Formats: sequence, C-alpha cells, structure tokens
Amino acid sequence: MEFTAKDVMTLRERSGAGMMDCKKALKECDGDMEKAMDYLREKSLAASAKKALRIAAEGVVDCFVCDGCKVGVIVELNCETDFVAKTDAFKELARNIAKHIAKKAPATVEELMAQTYALDESMTVENLINTSVAKIGEKITIRRFERIEGVCDSYIHMGGKIGVLLQVSDKTEGTAVHDVAMQIAAAKPTCIDKADCDQAELDHEREVLRAQAMNEPKPKPAAIIEKMVEGRIEKYYKEVCLLEQPFVKNQDESVRTMINGRFDVIRFVRYEMGEGLQKREDNFAEEVAAQTAKK
Repeated sequence: MEFTAKDVMTLRERSGAGMMDCKKALKECDGDMEKAMDYLREKSLAASAKKALRIAAEGVVDCFVCDGCKVGVIVELNCETDFVAKTDAFKELARNIAKHIAKKAPATVEELMAQTYALDESMTVENLINTSVAKIGEKITIRRFERIEGVCDSYIHMGGKIGVLLQVSDKTEGTAVHDVAMQIAAAKPTCIDKADCDQAELDHEREVLRAQAMNEPKPKPAAIIEKMVEGRIEKYYKEVCLLEQPFVKNQDESVRTMINGRFDVIRFVRYEMGEGLQKREDNFAEEVAAQTAKK
C-alpha cells in the first residue's frame, strides 16, 4: 500500500514520534495507519525500557476535582528534568491521568497502568505513558495518587511543586474552603485536630520535651516539668494540627476560628513533588561534555 507525505504528517501528529520514525513505520506496515501506530507503540516500549534505570525525580503534582460527580484526585507525575516538568505537554499529561483516575477509580498504580485509558479506549494507561516517553524523550513515572469521593477542593502551589486535595462537608463557603486548602499547602499540617495526632509521635515528643526540661541548668520539681511539657505540647499542636494552626491570612486567629463552624474538614492529602526521591546529580553542561566525549 502506498503512502504520502501527508500520511507521514498525520501519523506524526497522532503519535508525536519523529518524522523519520513515522516514515519508517508506514513503510514497515505497508502504509497501514493503524498498524503503523501499533508499530510505533511497540518501539516506544523499547525506548521506555532503555530509560527505565534513569532517575525521574522532577515532575509535577496536579489535582482534578469534579464537582458534579463529587470526586477529587491528586497525582504526582515524575520526569527527569525540571525543563520537561514545566512544559504544557507534561502538565496536560498529568491532568489527563488525574481525570482518568477520577473516572476509573484504580486502587494502585499497578492497576492504573493496566486499565484502558479513559480518554482513548484504544490504549492502556501504560501505552499512554510509553508513547509519552517516546514523544518527550525522558523517563516518566506515575509515582502516587489519591482519589477521594465527596465534596472536594484543591490548591496547587508553585506551578505544581506542592498540591493539596481537601475534602469538606460543604462547599457553599467556597473562598473559605479554598483558604483552608492554601493553609495546608503553606503550613504543612499532619493531621486535622488534636484527636487525630499520632499517639506514638506525641509520646515521643513528650519524652524529648521532658528530657529538655530536666537538662536545663536550674533543676525544677517534677510537677513544674510536667506543666512545662504540656505547655510545649500545646505549641506542638499548633504546628501539626490544621485546626489549631494560626491562619496564614490572619495570624491572630486559628483556622478553627476562621472556619467558625461553617463546614467540617473531613480529610486532606498534601503532596510535595519529589519528597523522598533521589535527585539527579549531573547537570546539563556535564551531560553535553559527556556526549561530546563519546563522539
């Protein structure tokens, strides 16, 4: 079957692959467009395998909230360089994956990768990632996600460096709800209220504070030490408990006071892009020098 330059351009637009790769695919598949697409996907799998050992510690955190279906999603998508993370194509990929998760409700990343892609039933999410790897030229991984069913709001900070997905009882007070999501991004609470504090962490904090008080130059009675410890625990609550924190827009009132019973905070998830991941240690100049040395 013959194919034209227009066919090559069409395949390039559909696949995002290079011009010569598209021409070769059409030639190998006798001009059949659908077979050529499959051919390129198979080749992108090979390209992805070569990139599998690279470090993907850059990327974005993104959220998608469907008010109509009452579902919210937060996802972290990683790549190799900050340059790629800032591109529209990569950000769109992250958003589309979040939309897929909202619709298909996978339980794990492994299940997500095996699902038929919600925005294009002709491929799986794994196919989508591999095609994107071939197009973008970097290793891409879906690191983690959370899907919440309920009334949700979200907040993205610093272009995707920090993301928050917040579930509340009511979204009538939209500005106040969004302010709480912003609070979580800025102040990094670990729980909603005092009752939600991790008891093991609280006990550990008490031990540390008690030891600090006992090691002060001037000895104090045990009863005084305990009062000092409890006073410092109250300060600890203001650091880790969302509702006890000073409100970022008005430090004279707590988040609880700002909300004033208008809605309840049910759950929140805060992702900071790349936290805990190993970073690339090479830089662009060194990479160019290394590539030049090989020639």
